[in-house]
Amino acid sequence: MRITSVLPIVGAASAAVAPMQQPLGSFDNFKNKISNSGMFQKPLHDLQHALKGMSAEAQKTWDEVAAIYPAAFEAANFFSLPKKHDRKPASEWDFNTKGEDIQSVWITNDKGEKERAIDGHLSPYSLRTKKVDPKSLGVDKVKQYSGYLDDDESDKHLFYWFFESRNDPKNDPVVLWLNGGPGCSSLTGLFMELGPSSIDKNIKVKYNEYSWNANASVIFLDQPVNVGYSYSDSPVSNTVAAGQDVYALLTLFFKQFPEYANQTFHITGESYAGHYIPVFAHEILSHKKRNINLQSVAIGNGLTDGLTQYEYYRPMACGDGGWPAVLDETECQSMDNALPRCQSLIESCYASESVWSCVPASIYCNNAMIGAYQRTGRNPYDVRKDCEGSNLCYEELDRIASYLNQDNVKKALGAEVSNYDSCNMDINRNFLFQGDWMKPFHRMVPDLLKEIPVLVYAGDADFICNWLGNKGWTEALEWPGQANYQSASMKDLKVDGDKVGAVKTSGNFTFIQIHAAGHMVPYDQPKASLSMLNRWLSGEWTEKK
Repeated sequence: MRITSVLPIVGAASAAVAPMQQPLGSFDNFKNKISNSGMFQKPLHDLQHALKGMSAEAQKTWDEVAAIYPAAFEAANFFSLPKKHDRKPASEWDFNTKGEDIQSVWITNDKGEKERAIDGHLSPYSLRTKKVDPKSLGVDKVKQYSGYLDDDESDKHLFYWFFESRNDPKNDPVVLWLNGGPGCSSLTGLFMELGPSSIDKNIKVKYNEYSWNANASVIFLDQPVNVGYSYSDSPVSNTVAAGQDVYALLTLFFKQFPEYANQTFHITGESYAGHYIPVFAHEILSHKKRNINLQSVAIGNGLTDGLTQYEYYRPMACGDGGWPAVLDETECQSMDNALPRCQSLIESCYASESVWSCVPASIYCNNAMIGAYQRTGRNPYDVRKDCEGSNLCYEELDRIASYLNQDNVKKALGAEVSNYDSCNMDINRNFLFQGDWMKPFHRMVPDLLKEIPVLVYAGDADFICNWLGNKGWTEALEWPGQANYQSASMKDLKVDGDKVGAVKTSGNFTFIQIHAAGHMVPYDQPKASLSMLNRWLSGEWTEKK
């Protein structure tokens, strides 16, 4: 698929039109490519280890799908050159916090035993932060910080930008925002969707009255490494590894700025964040001694449960999702014919969670269930539109990149890379060919529901992570409250008396359909999205205990 910085997926279908890499194709070619690589990195080590356990059946499936879609397999690229960067000395930063200092703090528990005050492997990490002068860029008038989480052990450096709430920062919630890809910068979400300003045609900032920091402080994070302003010589190519970095960042941030640590904290995001958020939240909640006051998560137009969601590409493209059909009857029938094989491959991936099962499932399903739509030239993130602009269907992404590549902007933020890109396609391919795409991360959601509320929302004009599939997987999810959630009715969602969508909720689980919005709900429906966020953070749809 083609991708935007806000979307989850590039994946196999787009890989077919990506610049050609060393031919891969069959399993044996893939194996040789790994073995003969001139560089050794941990992702390759993981793949080499997995080679030993590949069954004959898995190899047969791999070769079968490679024969059907050879171009998609040729796009595999496990190495990406690190971004050119110039690390600034500690003296140029206003705050420096070391993970080893946090990890060295011990307390005595109720049993008289010594234990660390905060859990986690934090010693390799540090956090460098600078104050951003609001007048220097004019993005907002509120207090702002930017900086890097450093893992010097693995040479990883994650960039973030924090905005205080416009309302009551001493008491308002703190929200983390994540874009998808995988491999796309969350700064595009900042400037295209829900941040304090957008970028106009003159590459100037334009105030956004519906910014999500109207009543919450917001952190925008470029992750995984080598996304946006982040950089590294050590690639991250799976969601679980990325989650460990995010836990470290949040722990150090709330230690560096304890004035925000007592407020409620919420993780939000869209697209491939449907993968990220269950894993990241699970990572946080797994640490019982923590300084992160996680209270809820919200996933917008996410890719979370492929087995359920891929079934709904056909109805969304063929006129059963509330908008006119994009494909003709022949193409729709082809999707119907391909679905059983697609679901069989995903079931194999879910059963083994092996790269050798999950990669063929991703490539077959993406090409068979999404390829026909892509070939129409329609916008995959909005069935109402054609693709426009030179950058992945949205010309706004070109403006954002132009703005963030200006020297004065990079200087004001302390950015250490020479060049900003909205999306890193190498990361996208690496996640795909590590099998991350089809992993059943929805299985973590029931554990989350035991402790915190979960919101899944979707603009109903999106194709790529459509509302039908998101509603479908929430109803298919097995958890103790499943029957009550399934039977809950969809009720009108109104803002200032106007119907903007529908909502269903039961227990800790809520689904919201936003009408006339594509993949990026805050972009298409800014007022409705801010109202939704404020009502979610206030606990309107949360089960009272």
